[in-house]
Amino acid sequence: MNERKEAIRDASKLGTSKMLLLGLQHMFAMFGATILVPILVNNYFEGQGLNIQVTLFCAGVGTLLFHIISKGKVPAFLGSSFAFLGGYAMVAQLDTGIYADMTMAEKLPYANGGIVVAGLLYLVLALIVKLVGVQKVMRFLPPVVTGPIIICIGLSLAPSAVSNASTNWLLAIIAFAVIVFFNIWGKGMFKIIPILMGVVISYLIALIMNGVGLTNPDGTAIIDFTSVVASNWVQVQPFQLCKFDITAILVMAPIAIATMMEHIGDISAISATVGENYIEDPGLHRTLIGDGLATALSGFIGGPANTTYGENTGVLELSRVYDPKVIRLAAVYAIILSFSPKVAAVIGSLPTAIIGGISFILYGMISAIGVRNVVENKVDFTKSRNLIIAAVILVSGLGFSDGITFTIAGTDVTLTSLAIAAILGVLFNAILPGKDGEAEKKAE
Repeated sequence: MNERKEAIRDASKLGTSKMLLLGLQHMFAMFGATILVPILVNNYFEGQGLNIQVTLFCAGVGTLLFHIISKGKVPAFLGSSFAFLGGYAMVAQLDTGIYADMTMAEKLPYANGGIVVAGLLYLVLALIVKLVGVQKVMRFLPPVVTGPIIICIGLSLAPSAVSNASTNWLLAIIAFAVIVFFNIWGKGMFKIIPILMGVVISYLIALIMNGVGLTNPDGTAIIDFTSVVASNWVQVQPFQLCKFDITAILVMAPIAIATMMEHIGDISAISATVGENYIEDPGLHRTLIGDGLATALSGFIGGPANTTYGENTGVLELSRVYDPKVIRLAAVYAIILSFSPKVAAVIGSLPTAIIGGISFILYGMISAIGVRNVVENKVDFTKSRNLIIAAVILVSGLGFSDGITFTIAGTDVTLTSLAIAAILGVLFNAILPGKDGEAEKKAE
């Protein structure tokens, strides 16, 4: 077995063609989760919900905006946030007041207005971080808190990987095996594009299986080309401006509490993966502003909330390509694809089982990064306070699978499991005596 491959921090040294391939690989890894959000929201809004073209455009533009604000230093891709799915479902169900006689299509802009406000809340936290200093803020987020949160990010996604893979275990295993093969035994360029090879090879095998009449175990077609045939080659994105109403805002905006905590966890994970402290440089306030403005812009023109992606961290760890330019290439690809419904539909036809096989590795690596974060920062688990904090985070992050829903001003608001874990972790770290560790000492 080969030794751990050397990290690539400047992909331009590989040449233009190889950089283009790396960007394509990253886009493929992000694509499945990014388009899944509008697909699910469409179910809530009876086919009159978010548009995939607009979603891809917002992901690409939001990522580039994030990179501009974060000085181009952070290798992060911003895709559709799953945290707001519950909010969309609630807005779709509103049937009182101004919503009483609305169609689903008329309700959607109000949900997106709530997304805009949620994005702007990031700026409030960014201002607090800037005013009081990142060191004081991070006193509440030492490795004993961020490590278990990162672990939860990966493990909370695990059921999704298994669920997707179970639609056709043969294809999932093929995708998984191809990625492992190229990651360990691949040579040259093939060693740093294992995910792209996994997608291409497993998709070709899926095409052959589909061509000879094989089906998924449940009898469905392995690949469905219906949407491909019906799509146009080129079409301008159907943007839709948001609208504002206090009811929808109260549904959507509080979810930002969850996504801001997830953002800090993701930036911590990326920092741990790459070996750079992005929380200090370019600064947590900049990454928060970038994520928040990307989310607000997306909601304003009819797209979903954006968020830093856990999948992104998995790709960084697997490929060992840390150059932010590669992420920006992936963003450009997403924007280009947003102008072609047919090409987007072809990529969208990628069997769910293949996405599951890829996710098996990516999601597990995220959790492994969390473990590494705890180990490298020498978190002392012989101390009861640290054990209690980690225990509360892990149980909350994995146990509250449906989150907690409560009512504010007559409107249901849901905190995701990761938000609950982050809030409790910060709380217990603040109130339990006996802080230790390098991070805490530096902050004091």
